[in-house]
Amino acid sequence: MKKLLFILIIVGFTGCSKHKNPTPTLPPTPGTATLSAPTQNAVCKNGTYVTNSTSSIEFEWAVSSNTDEYELDIEDLLTDVLVQQLTTKKTDVFVTLPENTPYAWYVISKSNQTTTTTQSETWRFYSAGAGVVTYPPFPAEIISPTFGEIVPAGSVDLSWKGSSVTQATIASYDVYFGSTNSPKIVQSAIIDTKWTTTVSSGNTYYWKIITRDQNGDTSDSGVFQFSVN
Repeated sequence: MKKLLFILIIVGFTGCSKHKNPTPTLPPTPGTATLSAPTQNAVCKNGTYVTNSTSSIEFEWAVSSNTDEYELDIEDLLTDVLVQQLTTKKTDVFVTLPENTPYAWYVISKSNQTTTTTQSETWRFYSAGAGVVTYPPFPAEIISPTFGEIVPAGSVDLSWKGSSVTQATIASYDVYFGSTNSPKIVQSAIIDTKWTTTVSSGNTYYWKIITRDQNGDTSDSGVFQFSVN
């Protein structure tokens, strides 16, 4: 009887063994598109005239791997508004844009096999206008704290990055900072791209950077905010 029970136990364990299902193969992630034109921090003079104030500009980038289509996003840096969002299977497209305006652009690679997307670098350029000789600097790119970031109380570094068609034309920066959404100027004509202040727990602060070039032209980063825990 004991021998029979032993055999049944062995058979029972054998019958309950499970086969492992193979790990499913995930579809490949789309590659990153490499931008080509308009080039970074350039004045775009190759646009085709459309009206007295607009021109058609060609955007180009390299083919990215595992990609079925691309989304081209173009932002007006003066208003921080996304002015164009186009989907295409090609790697070049013509877009009509207002002249004498700074823009940022990037490309998002997409695949039919996955919802995962990949974004390229973001490049900036000016759409040139007839008779314009000089161009204001690009609005300062806020590095830290970012919009909506929560930081510890105490000392905090406000940092940003400046750029222009010719980097040497940037003369200085003005720092606006305060606890209202219309911050007042607290430091003018600094050359550094960092300014340090002290913040208190439980408060929200607002700040922006005005960039000034050697011709006296300026650009506004727009107001950013952060909170203190």
